[in-house]
Amino acid sequence: MRIAVDAMGGDYAPLEIVKGALEAARLEIAEILLVGNRPELESLLRKLGPAGSISVIDARESISGSEAPAYAVHKKNDSSIMVATQLVKEGRAEALVSAGSTGAQMASALLCLGRLPGIKRPAIATVIPTLGNPLVLIDSGANTQSSAENLWQFALMGSKYAELILGCRQPRVALLNIGSEENKGTETVKQAYQLLQASRLNFVGNVEGRDLMEGAADVVVCDGFTGNIVLKVIEGVSLTLLKLIGEFFVDSAAGQLVDLAQLRQLRARFDYSNYGGAPLLGVNGISIICHGSSKHEAITNAIKVAVDCVEQKLVERLCEGGSLQGDGEVAIQKQ
Repeated sequence: MRIAVDAMGGDYAPLEIVKGALEAARLEIAEILLVGNRPELESLLRKLGPAGSISVIDARESISGSEAPAYAVHKKNDSSIMVATQLVKEGRAEALVSAGSTGAQMASALLCLGRLPGIKRPAIATVIPTLGNPLVLIDSGANTQSSAENLWQFALMGSKYAELILGCRQPRVALLNIGSEENKGTETVKQAYQLLQASRLNFVGNVEGRDLMEGAADVVVCDGFTGNIVLKVIEGVSLTLLKLIGEFFVDSAAGQLVDLAQLRQLRARFDYSNYGGAPLLGVNGISIICHGSSKHEAITNAIKVAVDCVEQKLVERLCEGGSLQGDGEVAIQKQ
């Protein structure tokens, strides 16, 4: 399997990206097509080698987070994210991984890969650790505004992703809201509630933000603006708590009684790098979005996520039997 990796995207590119790609190649997870500035990447590979099953695909431009995504992808056809996405479109790679600009990755996916039939807007599906099983938060950053139909489609895609990749049977789907009552929230959320209630999904109603970490649902649906804030709050709180716990046990007598291996397991459970990346669902190809500050462990794990998505035929199974349309469209027409 060939995975295209955008080597120039991310806060620690290209060094950490190359390290992560090398580890994936050494573990024989996939054949890696490393996309970026050829002289720079070949120099890094010589220093870090042996390279194993890695090929370098030249791309002389890159897109920064400060650039307007739509404009940048049209202007910079030779950017690493555009070249990586084009490899997927041409069938030269089965998936792509990038820690660069999320906006640019989404714009390049829409431009090169296009949407799946019936999908109005793609969405980012991020796996979040909880006290129970991990949950899928969708959308976690692709769309600042979403209609009720968009939220319904996010739920369909998120449910299928949880089933195929997380092995969750009949995933419990919930709407993120300010209360559990059916009449709570904006008009859009209320309409989405009705659509989901009428669908064949295992819809369990509304959940509040405080319920997420308790594992109240397997798939939590919201617009991308809200989802991205939730994601970053969870990340910040988790890092702060882990730091405080570490300081407490290091600085106190209680530290003598603690199993350090258990503390490491706790840290690993809430470390985003262990979850790799999040797929952009709804586009006609596998495009994995990584945290901008991803280091090599996160890149290696993101490549594993890409491989899982390809092996499970995620794109094909999202479209299976018109599953992205159907019962929800009838409900929409009745609204």
